[in-house]
Amino acid sequence: MPSTESSGDSTARSTPSAPESTSASVPRFSRAERMIHRTTAILMTTCILTAAVLYNGPISVLVGHRRLVELIHVYCGFALPVPMFLGILSFAYRADLRRLGRFTPADRRWLRTRTRRDGTITVGKFNAGQKLNASLACGSILVLLGTGVLMYFVGLAPLPWRSGATFVHDWFSLALGLLVVGHVIFALKDPEARRGMRTGSVSRLWARTEHAGWLHDLESAAATESAAEVPESDA
Repeated sequence: MPSTESSGDSTARSTPSAPESTSASVPRFSRAERMIHRTTAILMTTCILTAAVLYNGPISVLVGHRRLVELIHVYCGFALPVPMFLGILSFAYRADLRRLGRFTPADRRWLRTRTRRDGTITVGKFNAGQKLNASLACGSILVLLGTGVLMYFVGLAPLPWRSGATFVHDWFSLALGLLVVGHVIFALKDPEARRGMRTGSVSRLWARTEHAGWLHDLESAAATESAAEVPESDA
């Protein structure tokens, strides 16, 4: 069955259906995915706060314990990719990674147009903005991890390399911090999306409005499964 996530047309939205109750829910994220997101958020927030202390003189003096703050920053930074790597053990997480890594022509149109939410472009489980955010965040984490290793283990590389790593680390930290702020702002504007990450489920009405292609796939899969479970009548 072809996925509507890559189709980009409006067939999923135009399918006639009965009025939907806002209380009807559909599963969006598994428990493993929610735990990965929460753990990553805690580690990321800790890294950002400790970096703010280390790079801001007045705050550093006020907080004190610079060595302890530095160690917390380093170990949380080293641990940051761990939840995502462990998530590979989850089937649901691997499936969502494939969705996030697949940019389609519809995604490119979604990024270019200002009327991306009028229903003319069918959106799968993740819209193009969410895919772009995930790609930038993951790439930045890997760059920060690599440069952080060179900065912390001084014997691994000569001084010019460590100086370059420090420069890259600082600017990528700033860029990732701004990306996180933008992510939080968009999340605060969408209570139903936050509910999905908090409880694992979202309302069917929200899913049909924001991610019609994904809901269409869910409904098609459920209909196929139900049809397969119907016992054949005796001849």
